[in-house]
Amino acid sequence: MLTQRRHFSRATRRLVIASAMTVGLATLGSVSGAQELPNFRRGMWEFNRTIGDASGKMQTMTTKKCTNPTDDMRKQNDMLTKAGCKFSAGTRSGSSYSFTSQCNIQGIAAQSTSVISVDSDTAYKVNVESQQGEAKTKELLVARRIGDC
Repeated sequence: MLTQRRHFSRATRRLVIASAMTVGLATLGSVSGAQELPNFRRGMWEFNRTIGDASGKMQTMTTKKCTNPTDDMRKQNDMLTKAGCKFSAGTRSGSSYSFTSQCNIQGIAAQSTSVISVDSDTAYKVNVESQQGEAKTKELLVARRIGDC
């Protein structure tokens, strides 16, 4: 089951695209050189994403999906790397991983700084600060496994 709530202006959609690119990046591949993230458990996951623009306006999306986030992260990261995204070497401090990324996909250039905080194999958070031209966004993704598929 996949459910989403979307209420975005055209300008916000462009920021969401850039943010989605960076959240996709804010996952596995870029930290694999330093430390591999733990394997998340397959199951029904709920993803709550809150995106704020420079004006402070907040947009929220909630998605539920039967998945293995580790596998999804690797696939998305591979796709974005092939599309030309570049990553800094990731660093790890305890259960937190951080890195920066730069992308130019379909004419949209974006830079981001991401911090992934792993609570367990059933919960994690991603904080992303992105910039696309003069536009800046902050995003928080809270992911948790809510049961079996």
